[in-house]
Amino acid sequence: MSDRASARKPDWLRVRLIDGEPYQELKRMMRAKSLHTVCEEARCPNIYECWANRTATFMILGNICTRACRFCAVKTGMPTELDLQEPERVAEAAEQMGLRHCVVTSVARDDLSDGGAAIFAETIRAIRRRLPLCSVEVLIPDFQGNWDALRVVMDAGPDILNHNVETVERLSDRVRAKAKYRRSLELLRMAKRMKPRIPTKSGLMLGLGETIEEVLRTMDDLREAGCDILTIGQYLQPSPQHLPVERYVHPDEFELLKREGLARGFAHVESGPLVRSSYHAHRQAQSAAAGAAAAAGSAAGDA
Repeated sequence: MSDRASARKPDWLRVRLIDGEPYQELKRMMRAKSLHTVCEEARCPNIYECWANRTATFMILGNICTRACRFCAVKTGMPTELDLQEPERVAEAAEQMGLRHCVVTSVARDDLSDGGAAIFAETIRAIRRRLPLCSVEVLIPDFQGNWDALRVVMDAGPDILNHNVETVERLSDRVRAKAKYRRSLELLRMAKRMKPRIPTKSGLMLGLGETIEEVLRTMDDLREAGCDILTIGQYLQPSPQHLPVERYVHPDEFELLKREGLARGFAHVESGPLVRSSYHAHRQAQSAAAGAAAAAGSAAGDA
């Protein structure tokens, strides 16, 4: 039985609104520095919690995406913005917030020859200059399979390289515009080949019509590509023009999938109805680092 988005959302998807001073302060700072966040642009349900805790995911390269994915609320069209000073402003904001873990993502910029890779790299370097102890996670588009562009980002040394497959292979073409499931897997595989020590990460949305068997198969595909961290959350329809929700997945099923992911060897699995790619990202980074250290110690012992 399909549970369409028009039906009442279950209790576990209720979000507590915390519109306090930390939230308002962060909002003012983002506007003053002419910065965008995916928290706002993608209408993330966790924005009040995260902003109240002074954490945010910066969205670089403007706020207009060259793709029109059927799940995403970010505006689509032909971008006009390419701000070479943006990396420094992101770094200033991260410093002002006193971040220990910073997440940077972007719209897809298929109009640029490198997909915006150079701006990603400079943003990583700018944050490191101001906050040497801050870990930096980047959530990148697929760069249309341009692995030279990927290398530019990897050479800048992010602490985590994130690229989402978003959904299972059968639904990928329907859900994502231009992006290809197998190309996303290859990106994760190439990133691991370029910099084996940098953890890779990917994410899935549930509730689009996938089966549990397809989700498990996707986990296997991601592990085969060397993916270290997995996030799994509930798809929520951002507007009537977007894909409808086929099913609201119960928290118990998310917990089951977390156990399945850990059994397959992911260093960390964040799985729950309100989970998004950067939700509790600092915790994911710490868990992955601990897992990598344990694996290295085990390998040394075996030697």
